[in-house]
Amino acid sequence: MCSIIGYSGDDNAAPIIVKALKRMEYRGYDSVGVATESNNQIELKKGVGKVSEVNSKVHLEQLPGKIGIGHTRWATHGRVTDTNAHPHSSNSGKIAIVHNGIIENYQEIKNSLQKEGFEFKSETDSEVLAHLLQKNYEISKNVKDAMLKTIAEIKGHFSFIAMFENGQLGAARFHEPLIIGVGVQNFFLSSDVLGFIEQTDNAIYIDNGNFVLIENNKIKIFDFDGVEIKPQITKVSKEFADVYKGDYAHFTLKEISEQSETVFNAGENTFEGIKNASDYLKHSRDVYLTGSGTSYNAALIAKYLLSKYAKIKAESVIASELQFSPESIEPNSILIAISQSGESADVLEAVNIAKEKECKIISIINSLTSSLARESDIVIGMNCGPEIGVAATKSFTSQLIVLYKIMLQLNKEIEIDFDEISDSISKILVGHNTIKKIALEIKEISDIYVLGRGIHYPIAIESALKIKELTYIHAEGIAGGELKHGPLALMDSRVFVIIINPEDSTYQDTLTSAREIKARGAKIIGISNKNSDAYDYWIEIPKTSDLTYPISETIPIQLLSYYAAIEKNTDPDYPRNLAKSVTVK
Repeated sequence: MCSIIGYSGDDNAAPIIVKALKRMEYRGYDSVGVATESNNQIELKKGVGKVSEVNSKVHLEQLPGKIGIGHTRWATHGRVTDTNAHPHSSNSGKIAIVHNGIIENYQEIKNSLQKEGFEFKSETDSEVLAHLLQKNYEISKNVKDAMLKTIAEIKGHFSFIAMFENGQLGAARFHEPLIIGVGVQNFFLSSDVLGFIEQTDNAIYIDNGNFVLIENNKIKIFDFDGVEIKPQITKVSKEFADVYKGDYAHFTLKEISEQSETVFNAGENTFEGIKNASDYLKHSRDVYLTGSGTSYNAALIAKYLLSKYAKIKAESVIASELQFSPESIEPNSILIAISQSGESADVLEAVNIAKEKECKIISIINSLTSSLARESDIVIGMNCGPEIGVAATKSFTSQLIVLYKIMLQLNKEIEIDFDEISDSISKILVGHNTIKKIALEIKEISDIYVLGRGIHYPIAIESALKIKELTYIHAEGIAGGELKHGPLALMDSRVFVIIINPEDSTYQDTLTSAREIKARGAKIIGISNKNSDAYDYWIEIPKTSDLTYPISETIPIQLLSYYAAIEKNTDPDYPRNLAKSVTVK
């Protein structure tokens, strides 16, 4: 996933674009570049590194002109090099492009263009757009016609912005996000509202299969057949402007620390959606849950909750795997799609598969204007505010809160005290010293295992994911009952094992597992409301209801992963090779 930004207005473009790229850097941070147009000339600067690093080296902000484009890259085609960084320019130097997505037939197009004499500098699939646009523009001398011809020739999922030396901007969207920001005397084209929210809260969400032309402070939108579309302006919530770290060293720590408050917000503005979702679930024979990464782990929790507390059988499916077994989805069933961004390519594909089977789609998302929201029958908002850290923290607990609120509608006999949940998080967040000491101990460890039983097993999986993402330490979640069926062979004095063990029905069996592991020499980190001599280290969590322990036990793992990342001198906000939302397959 990459971030793309375009600007056309009365102010100097480069400083605005650089600031926008910094706000969207969570989408990709391998390399960055900016191109601007001034006096019918395109100038371009780019390089490997984060926005601030490249800006300090090549002075991106000093590029002249009031029209420009910018890009931060998450590499998919080609190595992380200055040459492969965007923007890419045409051979003529009269067109520059930035691109997010994948051009599936780029090699075929590249071979054809090379035979016609076009020279390629990069290893990317994106560069074909610049040369193909040049070829088509030189034939038609018309930007609209060049865009239509180019779009018709490429295959794949993409969004791109093209800047022409005459000052026109052209942009197209096909299964990748692209939004127009509408200011008083300026326009923005952006992957995310964060790219322009400081300047304007007026947005046009470009529909799939549409393209945009901006010239002389005027905007026109067309479908891929060239038919003009009347734009519809939407007001964007100003909460998206709140993406500053404040007094925190990193966004990740800030977002972990916000969870005692965000648990109150989850689902609040879409409570009608929660009621409607519950009604759907009560009357459906077949229910499926899907997501990717952390969201899939939330789906595993949902499966457990629906079975135990609502007597509803549900199947959880990793979003990226559904394409290989679409026949597993029964017609006229329900798919609950969980996604922070609502733009994950795998989740959207899973939704499309389900819709082909006439399924109802219930989405749990943070962005109520995302592609997933527009594909859903019922939308439930996490309402946790922007999450900039690549590793999901507050979005995960917000997903769980939404699931709990659905359970309250399905089973009127259960009780959930949300004040108790918030208080338990606050108590864990007060003292980090024990967690910091453990982080220091594990920083040189190569293997960590996390063990849990029942509802705590998905938390073990999520915990292992957090450790991998933030510390680059190999981590694996283990089902407690499976210990003797293989994983016990891995236990020795070089290993740390985290035991998820609150005092509930799983407590004694899990404690027995801890003793078996300790007997093999491994170090035990116990996460529990009750200490034990089986633990070498104890991270205390408050006693809560059995149903809500998953939230309490998640917070220490998030903090441990964060502080271990600090000890290892890695960037917890932007882990290597990862992006916040994977919008490409």
